[in-house]
Amino acid sequence: MKPVTIHPEGWAPALGYANGMLMADGTLHIGGQIGWNRDKVFEAHDFIGQMEQCLQNIAEVVRAAGGEVTDIGRLTWFVKDKADYVANQRAIGEAYRRVMGKHFPAMSMLVIKDLIEDEALIEIEATAYIRS
Repeated sequence: MKPVTIHPEGWAPALGYANGMLMADGTLHIGGQIGWNRDKVFEAHDFIGQMEQCLQNIAEVVRAAGGEVTDIGRLTWFVKDKADYVANQRAIGEAYRRVMGKHFPAMSMLVIKDLIEDEALIEIEATAYIRS
């Protein structure tokens, strides 16, 4: 079986990339999600709002592949402002739990200089395993 492209219903087209690729063994690779909505519009212009939207986007890709957030095994965060992240730990935890509950996969965080979309403050990619 070849990899299957995962694209949540109703989302604007992904141009030049895939939101998710489901491999034959059940591994779901979720491309980096930024803080825009299904229409590629940034509703939030703050770190917490964009972080929560990133996680919601990831959850949507996982559900579109037939899984749940508890199937996520890895998250990699790319943030532009370390100070903003450090200053908002409580709010980050609250927003995280609204989407992910108390599921805490392996995580890495990198502080980066910039992202391709000028309005993006954070990007998160993920790996999940979808049982067939």
